[in-house]
Amino acid sequence: MEKKTYTITSSEGLHARPCSLLVSAVTPFQSDVTIGYNGKKANMKSIMGVMGMGIESGAQVEIEADGADAAEAIAKVDEIMKQENIGE
Repeated sequence: MEKKTYTITSSEGLHARPCSLLVSAVTPFQSDVTIGYNGKKANMKSIMGVMGMGIESGAQVEIEADGADAAEAIAKVDEIMKQENIGE
């Protein structure tokens, strides 16, 4: 299992566009990938699940990947977070 914590820096938080980018990035991986915020977790391969969490700018989220390609999944999330200025 791999984990990484991010602070959301996007001024609008995780709205439709960044959610779509993140979901698209992790969907090809075999690992289960979840996002945790405010005591709740959602499947990161579900755009409705991620958007439904209502993650705002400045929020801290924890991304967790569990499976054979967990490290690669977290690396991809890290790449998207930084490239698209979503979080750090």
